[in-house]
Amino acid sequence: MSNQVYGYTTDKIMEELERGCVPWHKPWKSPDGVRVPMNYAIKKPYRGVNTFLLAVSRFKAGYDSNYWLTFKQIQALGGSVKGQHSEMVVFWKLLEKPMENPTAGDETDYIPMLRYYRVFNLDQVMGIKKPVAENRPTFQPIKEAEEVATKYQEQIDVIHGGSRAYYQPSNDWVRMPEKETFDGPEEYYSTLFHEFTHSTGHKTRLNRPGITEAHYFGDEIYSKEELIAEMGAAMLSGVVGIENKTIKNSASYIQSWLGKLKEDKKLVVHAAAAAQRAADFILGKPYAV
Repeated sequence: MSNQVYGYTTDKIMEELERGCVPWHKPWKSPDGVRVPMNYAIKKPYRGVNTFLLAVSRFKAGYDSNYWLTFKQIQALGGSVKGQHSEMVVFWKLLEKPMENPTAGDETDYIPMLRYYRVFNLDQVMGIKKPVAENRPTFQPIKEAEEVATKYQEQIDVIHGGSRAYYQPSNDWVRMPEKETFDGPEEYYSTLFHEFTHSTGHKTRLNRPGITEAHYFGDEIYSKEELIAEMGAAMLSGVVGIENKTIKNSASYIQSWLGKLKEDKKLVVHAAAAAQRAADFILGKPYAV
């Protein structure tokens, strides 16, 4: 039965890739319910390159919050920050300059100047209460998916909290955002299955080079490991019957990594073979060892 599901899932992924995928989206919010970097004091999102700069900084540091403030804003709100590294935010300011050869009714010229200021994440600040998302939904477990997750957690720990989902080979555990921050239970389990698939590459399990060896973000082996992990997540989602809610986003995620591998869709089939073995391992099938 599993092999039929695996084949069906691979075919559906390939269909989505041929059809053209919508951009991948992260299926969970920060605990404060904010999806994009935002200034806490004025409640306005950052724009342009600042969105990217702050998102990368938050990801690297593992901050829960998507809110940022300047030092003056922190002081004005009664907070404090000590011994913390700030991040740069850039903006354009137009400087006025008298025109050398003014035309009728226009005597001022404007010169764009790139300026910057520094901001701190709300997680770095003391004395300001962190907001919590309103109307936070109650997580509703999916029986079949929960059974798979519970069984596999007999050999690996899952720690909840923070704003990132990842597997850490050195400690051999999975880190996940809180369940209630996900768009729905299907997205939670799909993300959990992705990290579970990574964990099967540990030297004590299936010993994949994408996990056991050091690689840089975005290099070929790293990218192939991401294909395997997402194919494994899609296959396990198919086994527990939630692929209809997650397969489009899985295909979009796979497409994003194929872009780093010269759009070679044959790699999806190769990744599927490794993903099948990983999925079987997670499901406890002895011939996968």
